[in-house]
Parts: sequence; structure tokens; C-alpha cells
Amino acid sequence: MKRLLLFLTSVGLAAAEPRAKNVVVFLGDAGGIPTLHAASIHGYGAPGKLFIQTMPHMGLSETSPVGAWVSDSAAGMTAIVTGHKTRNSVISQSAEAVPGKADGVPLKTILEYAEEHGLSTGVISNMSMADATPASCYAHANHRRKFAEIVAQIAKPRFGDGVDLVIGGGRKGIFAATEEAKYDFRKALGEKGYAMYDRPEEIPATAKRVVALFDERFDPAPVVRRAIEILSRNPKGYFLMVEWDMHTDKLRGGLDQAVTMDKLIRQTADQVNKRDTLLLFTADHSFDLRVRGGKPGQPLLPETPAAEEGRSAVQMFNTHTAEEVLVAAMGPGASRVKGYMPNTQIFHILMAAYGWKETGGAR
Repeated sequence: MKRLLLFLTSVGLAAAEPRAKNVVVFLGDAGGIPTLHAASIHGYGAPGKLFIQTMPHMGLSETSPVGAWVSDSAAGMTAIVTGHKTRNSVISQSAEAVPGKADGVPLKTILEYAEEHGLSTGVISNMSMADATPASCYAHANHRRKFAEIVAQIAKPRFGDGVDLVIGGGRKGIFAATEEAKYDFRKALGEKGYAMYDRPEEIPATAKRVVALFDERFDPAPVVRRAIEILSRNPKGYFLMVEWDMHTDKLRGGLDQAVTMDKLIRQTADQVNKRDTLLLFTADHSFDLRVRGGKPGQPLLPETPAAEEGRSAVQMFNTHTAEEVLVAAMGPGASRVKGYMPNTQIFHILMAAYGWKETGGAR
């Protein structure tokens, strides 16, 4: 009898769990816990001041790829968006892939599930839109440097009818790669109904399908706001992934970018309907950075960049690291973010938030 009651209770709780109409995933590239801690002190003079650090549901994600302890962005993001671990350098293919030499099985991504369910989708990044993190959402390749092969899948997707918004960096490199491959990227996009824009402020609120590539830095706040306005026109909902580079190989720039990303998440939380939109932050991997000195009332970094090397309160070795990263969430389905998890569990949290079942994630 007790077992029956426990079962019925668990079924009732599962049924009562609200579903998300929309999901926004924020990916801090190399934004591990040490970076978040340093960014809070750098930006606000105290720990625990980031919006990310106040989100109501938190857990820790283990980030190892297949065959190593330390992940790159390709393997890290593949695990997050497909629920399967793979090898470093591989973009949303199974671990049978031989990087740069042989394909593995294509792994259906959360963005592609969203496309198949009729939702609108988008990817935004201040990195190249052919780079590992955004590419893992919409493409499948045995190596992250196959830029022409990757971006060709915007116009010719494997699942669904293709990502709707692709907004971010890498314009020069992407066109150079597609020209070398003799692939008319602009023509292919036009045939699929995409409008192309050269500057973020050119994207109109009436846009439907957009590829906007830039080489200059841009303010993410108006770009993400406009993207959500566009995606929100779909009554079925949307999926959006926003990446912001948090690598701290250049200390000041990296910590400034982490603060920028945090402000962006706060802005988005204010913009969306919290009753139907899940917001989730995580990182693909951590970075070797530590706060090793300093005290309240003093800047974390010296006033002159030249003094940062050697005498900074922050110690940095320019490499990815294997320690766990934060997963923080709010909105419907966020309560599933808890405890210690493999990075593949994030995919299942997103699927459960939508109320979807996996239909052969590898095929």
C-alpha cells in the first residue's frame, strides 16, 4: 500500500510539473565557477553579486568528453544539446566519429527537436557562427574546423526545416571558407528564404528567417531583445541559445564579458514571461583561473593592464580545465536542476521542460 501511495504521489507531482513553452539557454564559453566568482568581485566588489548566482535552482555539471577528462567546446556543447558525450572537436556526432577523418552517427539536437515540433529557433553568439558552440546546435560534422560544411547545414538541415535566426560573429572567416569550398552561401540562404544583414541594428522586428554575420563587436542586449521579439511571434513557442565568450586568457576582457553576459541574463529574465519560459545558464567547460589574493575595497585587477601579469590577485593559466561547472535555472522545469549531474543531463532537463520524449537521439 505504501509503495502504491508513493507511486501515485510521484505520478501526481510529475503531472503537476509545469511545462515550458519557450527555452533560452545561455552558454558561457569557459565560464566556470572560478570565473563567475572572479567576475562578481571584478564587477561589483563582492562575491555572489551576479544575477546568475541568485537563480533559484542550481546544480553542478561534470564536463568530460569521450577519451579525455578535459573538454573542448565541441564535445561540451554536443553533450548539452544532444544528451550524448562525444570526442573533442566533434560537432553533434556520436563518439564513433574520428575527428577530421570519419563521421559518427548524427545526434539530433534540442534545437532540431524544437524545429520538428514547430517551434521557432535561434542561435546568437559573439563568436563565429560556424564555431563549436553555435554549430553544435544546428549542424553535424566530424571536426569543428570544417566551417563550410557546417554553415551549409543552415540551408540544408538534417532535421526539421532549419534554424530561423543565426546572429553573431565570424563573417570574414565564414565567407572565406565557403568561397574556398566553391559553395555559394549567400545564394543557398536566399533560396531558403533567409534575409542577410551586415549589422545587428539592421535586423527588423518583422524579420522571419535571418542570417546576420558581423566581424565587429556588438552589444548583445538589443540583439537578444530583438531575437526574442521575432521568435515570440510563433504561438507554439521557441528555443534560443545565446553564447557569450568568457575565456579569461585576457583577464580584464574575459571578466568584463562575464559581467556582460550576466547583465544580459537579467535583462532577458525581465523581458520574458516567467510562467512559460525556462532560462538556463551553464558552461561547456571551465578555465584555469583562481582568485589568489586581494581584499575588499581594492580592485581585483590592477589599474594598468601591464601590471596584470605576475602581480594580479587573479592567477590564470591559459587552458581549459576539468572541474564541474554551474548549471543555474529559473522558470518551468527549472526544479529539475539540482545536485551533481553529467553534462548530458542538461539535454534531458530541457526535453522534460518541453514535455518531449527522445525519438532516437542518434540516427
